[in-house]
Amino acid sequence: MQGDIDAWAKARGIWPLCGTDEAGRGPLAGPVVAAAVILPDGARLPGLDDSKKLPEAERERLDGLIRRCALGFGVYTNPPDRIDTINILQASLEAMARAVEQCVAMALGAGAGRPALVVVDGNKETPYLSGFAQRAFVGGDGRSRAIAAASVLAKVARDRIMVALDATHPGYGFAVHKGYPTPAHLDALHRLGPCPIHRRSFRPVSEAG
Repeated sequence: MQGDIDAWAKARGIWPLCGTDEAGRGPLAGPVVAAAVILPDGARLPGLDDSKKLPEAERERLDGLIRRCALGFGVYTNPPDRIDTINILQASLEAMARAVEQCVAMALGAGAGRPALVVVDGNKETPYLSGFAQRAFVGGDGRSRAIAAASVLAKVARDRIMVALDATHPGYGFAVHKGYPTPAHLDALHRLGPCPIHRRSFRPVSEAG
């Protein structure tokens, strides 16, 4: 992967980085999940990239590797009712902040110290995080190993949640489409109506009842 954010930071003595990313802004159902990761310098994670570019089996493999080698990591879930209350952007930024706090607490507990900078995937820093320097990078999950690692943890965690929710809310196909607005999901939504994990503030859900 192109690691220009990491090279930029190291050249300026800004290290280590805490990368954060989210999964699940686009779905009509289920939570948004954010993760944050601090990687040790020289962490061996072959194949690491933006989670959207990786097949499921590769994400699962990397998830285990990241958790074993990270100086700290955190994963935080914001449920549909929180998304409906503060909107999906704010719920995503809030989840990233809480994931960073978990990640840093783990790193401090292991004696690893605080990150020099929190690097956020996207075009907005999170206003829910205080006491840390931040910088947002568009496409950061393809430009920083820490952000890429966070994207993998967030995606794997959210997919596992949606598979579990498929068992408690059958008929919608959550285990397959993970809540995204696929034709099969939209058809089920109109046939069955919304279920408790649908995001009522999203137009296709509100229009379905």
